Amino acid sequence: MTATVLMIAHGLVAVALLGAITHQALATWTPARSPPGSFFGRFRAVPSASFANAIVVLYLVAVALGAIVYLYFIVDVRPQLERDAHFSALGLFDLKEHFVAIGLGLLPAYWVCWRRPLAEDLSASRAALTAIFAFIVWWSYLVGHVLNNILGFSS
Repeated sequence: MTATVLMIAHGLVAVALLGAITHQALATWTPARSPPGSFFGRFRAVPSASFANAIVVLYLVAVALGAIVYLYFIVDVRPQLERDAHFSALGLFDLKEHFVAIGLGLLPAYWVCWRRPLAEDLSASRAALTAIFAFIVWWSYLVGHVLNNILGFSS
């Protein structure tokens, strides 16, 4: 029961993070000359920097909840996946762990770059770090979803 509640909380935080980083990435990578009424122009209308603190907090909360849920995964779920020979899915999950750890290492640099959003000397760094985080968050969400769908949590 506790693991299920934690998994649901982890999923909800992940969805919020996914929305925030996707919005920021699209706004950051969209050309400034997009028409204001267009789909991408509306993304640029919201200041990208306004998402930075929320993304940092959501990332840390998602990682913390994921670390707690990971204990249940290792004990209950992973052995069943190994018995059923889902090694490619487990390999993707291992990559997810590594990407999330890389994201933790990059999080301070991301935060510093977004603290001064109008500094032109950091615009390329902001764009690159935002793209990296968007990849990490999307990868983690999709791999976690696929693994949960293979066996289901707490089956």
